[in-house]
Amino acid sequence: MNAPEGPSPADFQATEEILYEARRKIYARSVDGFFATMRWAMVWFTQIIFYGLPWLRWDGRQAFLLDLTTRKFYFFGLILWPQDVIFLALLLIISAYGLFLFTAIAGRLFCGYACPQTVYTEIFMWIESKVEGDRLARIRLDNQPMNARKFARKAIKHGLWVALSLWTGFTFVGYFTPIHRLLIDTAALSLSGWETFWILFYGFATYGNAGFMREQVCKYMCPYARFQSVMFDRDTLIVSYDSGRGEPRGKRKRGVDPRAQGKGDCIDCSICVQVCPTGIDIREGLQYMCIGCGACADACDQVMDKLQTPRGLIRYSSENAIEYGWNRAQQWRHLLRPRIVIYSLILLVMVGIFVGGLAMRKPLKVNVMRDRRVLAREVGEGYLENVYQVQLMNASNQARTVRFSAQGMPGLRIENPVGAVPLPASTNLLRALEVEVPDTTHSGIYTIRIDTRADGADPIVVSTNTTFIVP
Repeated sequence: MNAPEGPSPADFQATEEILYEARRKIYARSVDGFFATMRWAMVWFTQIIFYGLPWLRWDGRQAFLLDLTTRKFYFFGLILWPQDVIFLALLLIISAYGLFLFTAIAGRLFCGYACPQTVYTEIFMWIESKVEGDRLARIRLDNQPMNARKFARKAIKHGLWVALSLWTGFTFVGYFTPIHRLLIDTAALSLSGWETFWILFYGFATYGNAGFMREQVCKYMCPYARFQSVMFDRDTLIVSYDSGRGEPRGKRKRGVDPRAQGKGDCIDCSICVQVCPTGIDIREGLQYMCIGCGACADACDQVMDKLQTPRGLIRYSSENAIEYGWNRAQQWRHLLRPRIVIYSLILLVMVGIFVGGLAMRKPLKVNVMRDRRVLAREVGEGYLENVYQVQLMNASNQARTVRFSAQGMPGLRIENPVGAVPLPASTNLLRALEVEVPDTTHSGIYTIRIDTRADGADPIVVSTNTTFIVP
């Protein structure tokens, strides 16, 4: 019997093409227009915040610092401790529902304008175009053999990319290590191992993702591209090609009515494909690779202007609006639908809880714990004493003095500490608290209240219930 034949090399090649399409380098053409201006406005807005925020000072310290060593998060005048993790959870929920809401309204707005991958790719592409030229110049440069001119341009481009990437990694670590000290340590070549690792790692990720992988991150690595469809519906605003107006495609001269020639408004110039950062053809319909940046809409509007044809062949619109020919007013009326209302209400509730929780949050936290080693003990002057461990947390930048008082039993008094206890700013302090009652008190377990008063510009009183044991 003949042995069965194994798979041929052609079979492996076909399987590889199915699992992963071989990358074809995209030479995106630069474009001007409304959406390009909005993208660059977001680039400036996000990067001014990212690069500038760590350098701001507040009360003699870094204004925004995630200090993992001391387990404190500083947000200007607000200091969050591990006990405040509920605010982080609320912030993540708000971010998630905000993403759901904006996606249901207008598709991948975050991807097209604020995603770090999009922002840094835009910056890297700008550097590339300034060093190597626009699309055709870059294609010619890559196709020619290596020479001094090509080597110099490539070296300059990659040098600028590396410098920007390392500065990005340095800034990222500056959110976790005080950036002024980080700068001094970097200049003195005395960085710790972890700081060095994260600067290089984040810099390498920026260099690789924005300089080389680019659209591959959006196509294959980003999970949002895969589940966005569950948040879309036929009334979601997306970058769309009006096929009813554009088809059939065909070239024509300026000022000629395409309908008289049996053609649509699209002249099949393919400029919408050339400007797309992910290399798709929007005329083929909605695709998961589309990040909603609007570059194709800007390019198409420029072509329509030259042809003296109305703009909007490619525009932000919904599937229903294009299919039924709705005007802008009808389109906006259909945006308010049940899922938008539900997302908005949930988002408002979460924001209200978050803001209300921060507003009602007391910067003084007190935890009173009985000393389990001794239930009660006799002391001089005919008194019985219970000992407690009091944990004080000053979650503000203001130094305070703390005083204790006790209520709930006749003759109850605090023997130690007497008077004010200094509590420095943003510190955690553990003190013993000795509470006494006359030894004539009947035996039993009594509920008492410990009042902790923190003096300062805004006095705070925190009351804590605990038990007092009389044997």
